[in-house]
Amino acid sequence: MGTQSYLDTDLDIAPFIDHTLLNPAATPQQIEQCCAEALRYKFAAVCVYPSYVRQVADILHGQSPKVCSVIGFPSGATTSAVKLYESLEAVENGATELDVVINLSWVKTAKTEELYREIAEICEQTDQSVKAILETAVLTDAEKQLAAEVLMDAGVDFLKTSTGLYGGATVADVRLLKNLTRGRIGIKASGGITTYEQAADLILAGANRLGTSRGVHLLSQRDETDQNH
Repeated sequence: MGTQSYLDTDLDIAPFIDHTLLNPAATPQQIEQCCAEALRYKFAAVCVYPSYVRQVADILHGQSPKVCSVIGFPSGATTSAVKLYESLEAVENGATELDVVINLSWVKTAKTEELYREIAEICEQTDQSVKAILETAVLTDAEKQLAAEVLMDAGVDFLKTSTGLYGGATVADVRLLKNLTRGRIGIKASGGITTYEQAADLILAGANRLGTSRGVHLLSQRDETDQNH
């Protein structure tokens, strides 16, 4: 998408943003600020490590931003039992959305039964919204398709592009996932979203959510664009 396309849409990206704070050294004050920003700008969710979930849930209790936690983050290489426990504990502490990193080795070696079983168990036992993180930068298109099919069968609510460690979201990957899912589940674009234009283009390509720690900065870019046109 070019500049003209996103300017013409005058797109409000705030409702798409999962406001993310995944600094393991984050202080309670920084978590509180993150929640305050999510409330002020009406972001979709606040996404944090499991150890911060209870604080976020206490602050956001009864208000619109959802409480999201990452599971098996960032490698996805912990055991299924650990991921399930981590998921259940996060839900017990107040999480209503779980961003779960899948086992990438199982995708690479086509161990579809193991992949299905791990994610299906989390979906069934938590009964919350699950976003499966594919790490698209390290997968071929064929592997992305395989993973998408298995994960949809397992019951996930979203496919998420990336952790951001090995590469970020691309318009091409969002379009591919949109074609594979055919609107049956959501798509979360995450990783390396640094400009308003990029965020808008990902939404126009089919993303239903954006994972970013730069949400406030992206909105300020939108405001500057409005002032200059």
